[in-house]
Amino acid sequence: MTAIDPGTTRNRYRSSQSRSALLHERAARVLPGGNTRTTVHLDPYPPYAMAGRGAIVIDAEGEERIDFLNNYTSLMHGHADPDINNAVIEQLSSGTAFSMPTESEVRLAEIIVERIPSVEQVRFTNSGTEAVMMAIHAARAYTGRPAIVKFEGSYHGSYDHAAVSTTMPRDAWGAEAPPSVPYAAGTPQGVLDDVVVLRYNDVELAERVIEREAGRLAAILVDPMPWRMGLIAGTREFLGRLRELADAHGIVLIFDEVIALRASYHGAQGLVGVTPDLTTMAKIIGGGFPVGAVGGKAEIMSVFDPRGGKPKVPHGGTFSANPITMVAGYISMHKLTEEECQRLDALGAYIREGLAEAMDAARIPGQVTGAGSLFGIHLHDRPLTGYQSWEGTPEDGARRSRVAGALFEHGAVLAPSLTGCLSTPMTETEANALLDAFGAALREIAD
Repeated sequence: MTAIDPGTTRNRYRSSQSRSALLHERAARVLPGGNTRTTVHLDPYPPYAMAGRGAIVIDAEGEERIDFLNNYTSLMHGHADPDINNAVIEQLSSGTAFSMPTESEVRLAEIIVERIPSVEQVRFTNSGTEAVMMAIHAARAYTGRPAIVKFEGSYHGSYDHAAVSTTMPRDAWGAEAPPSVPYAAGTPQGVLDDVVVLRYNDVELAERVIEREAGRLAAILVDPMPWRMGLIAGTREFLGRLRELADAHGIVLIFDEVIALRASYHGAQGLVGVTPDLTTMAKIIGGGFPVGAVGGKAEIMSVFDPRGGKPKVPHGGTFSANPITMVAGYISMHKLTEEECQRLDALGAYIREGLAEAMDAARIPGQVTGAGSLFGIHLHDRPLTGYQSWEGTPEDGARRSRVAGALFEHGAVLAPSLTGCLSTPMTETEANALLDAFGAALREIAD
């Protein structure tokens, strides 16, 4: 049980002499911008984490907050879970990495294959970015085609071909079809030429463009519940039609479930009832350690098979399937039983309903998305279909930032996009603290 008073403001890190401020001064001398992860940047500097226990994260000033971000959804069991810690400590005494496979990767692979409908075989990587990259490589090798489809506003990591049109310039919003635009400066034109960008949940556009481009398409890459779009879910019609188009034209359908895997015991694909050819995973399957995986049909996964000579897609990685991550991931997934998923589903529904009621009570138009242990807050009542409906106006973005900042100061950590997630240490105590903090944040933006 976590006692957090949302009436107490937590902002000591803002002092110019705070430990966080001094740490940032040191960091800026040796790290570009003072950080290694763009996602943790905050102007003029972020608070620094000191420790975490269960559902609580403690900053460098010693102030406690309930962590509804959980290192961007990766900490299914919160901070410093004792079962995961004990398994890792035991493995440490036997070694951290070997130039040989270990039983630990077999055990984690078995639990993933048993649980995720689309996965017959799996291959481990060290990040979600790498998992997506290897899935695209596999689709190209399997089909002999160069191009992929992805969707405007979806984030799939930093691999060149996946990092296209992650955001979209406003002057392109009215285009018949979204253009391929680089997320990172220096992206080669050849990369952009091989990425066909579509609008999320736009069935008619998907049908027209995929039919036209099918001869060069290796893969359709889609997140069934994109975090970067506030957890707007793909409709059954949309995802089902992508499955039909992929089947009709021999295209590999890839579900990016790096985050959405925690939407249910069987992942988001288990909720929507659409089975992809490949699934990319990360976050919760690593138990808080660096991890990624691509899994799917054995026929497609055979492109990685080195038996008989060089595989179609060579894949190494010094720390891929290292036993520290594998034992942590096994315990993480083993503890995430179907019963525990059902409990988190109910707690997530309680939070989503409570957040919506808080906006109603404050007479602020809004709606809440998500499923299972995931939730997203939208401070408007426009129909939610995809990136543009989520992004909204610059004023919408400013309001999201204000609410996220107010929540943080009232003891609840969410993403700046107002998306969040649960961890297994949480109960209605933490849920009610979030709802109280949200009510306080809404009152502040109304002033």
